[in-house]
Amino acid sequence: MVDLCREYGISRKTGYKYMERFGRLGAIGLSDQSRAPRHPHRFEGPVVDLVVGLRREHPTWGPRKIREVLLRRHHGVALPGTTTISLLIARAGLASPRRSRNRVPVFPGHLTQAGSANDVWCADYKGQFRLANTDYCYPLTVSDDASRFLLRIEAFDRINLEEARYVFEEAFSAYGLPLVIRTDNGTPFAGRGLLGLTRLSVFWIKQGIRPERIEPGEPQQNGRHERMHRTLKEETTRPAAKNLLQQQERFDCFIDVFNKERPHEALGMDTPSQHYRASDRRYLPKRLEYPLHDDVIKVHATGHAAVIRRRGKAFFVSTALAGEEIGIRHIGDETWLLSFADLDLGIYYATSHEFHPADLGTSSPREA
Repeated sequence: MVDLCREYGISRKTGYKYMERFGRLGAIGLSDQSRAPRHPHRFEGPVVDLVVGLRREHPTWGPRKIREVLLRRHHGVALPGTTTISLLIARAGLASPRRSRNRVPVFPGHLTQAGSANDVWCADYKGQFRLANTDYCYPLTVSDDASRFLLRIEAFDRINLEEARYVFEEAFSAYGLPLVIRTDNGTPFAGRGLLGLTRLSVFWIKQGIRPERIEPGEPQQNGRHERMHRTLKEETTRPAAKNLLQQQERFDCFIDVFNKERPHEALGMDTPSQHYRASDRRYLPKRLEYPLHDDVIKVHATGHAAVIRRRGKAFFVSTALAGEEIGIRHIGDETWLLSFADLDLGIYYATSHEFHPADLGTSSPREA
């Protein structure tokens, strides 16, 4: 055997393998054998029906998610691997080729990193679309950044501050308060006035929540929420429902499946509901207090305020703070610091009657 292997330039292990083949199969055993699997994708009948049925039920789910859900639903059933499931989906004509995408680098900004549930909530209006009755639908979406848990999807016929506030009040009542809410720079989350405040962000600050905005034109800074929007669009708007109520029913069903059934690869194939817990910070409407300030003044409906009540000369602060109480503290000769909650608004110089806004990054609302 040693001499034969040396003569043909093979190892003794290979030589003994061919000798065993010859003893078992005869001369035919010395020819090259197929390296294909002995049972190539031999999954027919019920298993194929399960795979294809679940794919038809959830057209956006990939092989990993389909296999994970089938393992949960059908204990003890031998299921193929993800590669075979991909082939079965393609064989059933249910696969669509993906377009290559140019990946944008993640912005290296100082956005809050969510370490656990309720550290950061993400909110946005998904792009509007037409319903079957030709009316527009504007979905307001809210999710937890760490767990990917969907908190709210509400269908509206317009973008409206009061309706948005009502959605957040419901979410706060059901799940408690987050530390941060991250949004883009659109209405009603941000405005062009003092520190970008709006009536909605003022409402958040009163609850001890810090508004956080991504840079204009940088949606990847809210990438997890935007990725959810793509799935939401594929599963609930193609085609769109007949009217707003029917579209809301689709959104409600989507939330239930997304949170409780759909495995998430970033969560180790767990569902978001397995990782989300309600916040310990409960929503209790309260009046702001300013124990470290000299006085408390109320902003007029026009957005103006006066450091000296009644006889003081009014100056413009912000319409977003209309009707709200702000604290003032004397910090120097004819110089006053204005604050809302724990947010420093700016400095008022009484001698020149000038109000200089502060930088939003210099202070943050309370977190307790």
